[in-house]
Amino acid sequence: MNSKMDRRKQYTRMVLKDSLLQLLQNKSISNITIKEICEQADINRSTYYAHYSNQYELLDSIEEEFIQDLVGTLGQYNFSKEEEALQMTEKLFEYIAEKNHICQILLSENTDMYFLKKGMMITHEFIFKNWLTDSRIDEETYESINIFMVSGSIHVIKNWVENGMNKTPGEMAGILHRFINRGLSGVL
Repeated sequence: MNSKMDRRKQYTRMVLKDSLLQLLQNKSISNITIKEICEQADINRSTYYAHYSNQYELLDSIEEEFIQDLVGTLGQYNFSKEEEALQMTEKLFEYIAEKNHICQILLSENTDMYFLKKGMMITHEFIFKNWLTDSRIDEETYESINIFMVSGSIHVIKNWVENGMNKTPGEMAGILHRFINRGLSGVL
């Protein structure tokens, strides 16, 4: 009996997440109502409120699930040296290509900025944490450079997804890697 309830809960949450993702394709999270989500999912409001308190909590659940899956995927690889950052960057692009539909929605203007911030933290953790080890750079300058690189990288990824992923994950990883290592002169 307990596993049956767990399956029902899982199914209900999956339907709610899918419904919100469908609505986010055309509407901003702030303009989506619980009523719309329930109608899309074909469930009643009391069932919705048994799982989530509002649409933002549901969105956060979708984002967290995505982030956990991404971290789990990238965590399978042990690329910790600077020269291996290209491989990790390529794995990141491969993951995003595989999950491009949800990435396109979560990176759109219809969601909130929290997903971008979480993405920035992950990008820093897996791609940039071992770069810029030059002791001549003070911590404040390092932090500014890191923010610039990570936020730029996130927006390159966002642009790539929005434009139909017209380059392979390997090509995108190479472009990003060359830019980060050599600046504009490495790309032009």
